[in-house]
Amino acid sequence: MTPTTLCVLGPCAPTESKVMCFHPWSDVTLPLMSVSEIRAVVDAWASVTEELGAQYPWVQIFENKGAMMGCSNPHPHCQVWASSFLPDVAQREERSQRAFQCQHGEPLLMEYGRQELLRKERLVLTSEHWLVLVPYWAVWPFQTLLLPRRHVRRLPELTAAERDDLASIMKKLLTKYDNLFETSFPYSMGWHGAPTGSEVKADWDHWQLHAHYYPPLLRSATVRKFMVGYEMLAQAQRDLTPEQAAERLRTLPEVHYCLGQKDRKTTSIA
Repeated sequence: MTPTTLCVLGPCAPTESKVMCFHPWSDVTLPLMSVSEIRAVVDAWASVTEELGAQYPWVQIFENKGAMMGCSNPHPHCQVWASSFLPDVAQREERSQRAFQCQHGEPLLMEYGRQELLRKERLVLTSEHWLVLVPYWAVWPFQTLLLPRRHVRRLPELTAAERDDLASIMKKLLTKYDNLFETSFPYSMGWHGAPTGSEVKADWDHWQLHAHYYPPLLRSATVRKFMVGYEMLAQAQRDLTPEQAAERLRTLPEVHYCLGQKDRKTTSIA
C-alpha cells in the first residue's frame, strides 16, 4: 500500500467517507516519514478535496492519532468525510471570516497571521510559505494553527513549492510534538478550506485555508488534559499560556528523539 492509497468505506447519505493510509508500515507515523513521503500525502489530500468537492459542499480531512484520541487502528492513516451541508464549526468560521472581510476588506486569517508574525511570541515555526503558531484562543495546552502566508482558499490551490514547504514544516512540527514528552504524540487535526460543491464558484475570498492541531497531552506522555466540569459547563481554562506553549515547542529540536537515541547508541558503541 502506497502513502496515497485511498480505501473507500462507502457512501452513506448525506456523506461519503474515505480512509487514506499514509504508509505501508504500521509503525511509521508522519514525523518519521521522509519529506517526499509527506508530500505524497499532501498531494493526495489536494486530490481527494478536488474529487469529493466536485459534488459536496464540505470536504473534511482529519487525522486522529493515538489511542488517547480514540484511534483504534494503529496503522498511520487519516479520514475524509464529505457532507452535503456545512457542519457547525465550518458555519461559525464562515460567519466570522465573512464578517471580517466585509468590515476590513481582507481575509481575517491573513491579518491574524501578519499580527502574529509581528509579535513573534506565539510563533512556533515559520518558513517561506507557512506559519505554525499557538493561537491566542487555544484551549488545549499545545494546540497549534497551521497557516499559508499567501492567500489560499483550498488545498488544491497550493503551488508545488507550497506543497513541498508544507511537507517540510509538518515534519518539523510533528517531530517537535513527539520530542516534547518523547512519545508518539497523540492529536486530532483537520483542514478547513473554503466550501466546495455547487457553490464552488461563489465568492469565497474571505476564506483562508488552515489546519488545526488539537493534542491532549499536558505534563507528560501519560498526563492529559480533560475537558470536564467547569470547562464543559462554563468556560475552558488554560493550563499554560499560549506564549508559554509556543516557547516550549519552539525550543525543541527538529531531529526526532528516536533518531537521536540511535545516534547516541551508535556513538557509544564506536
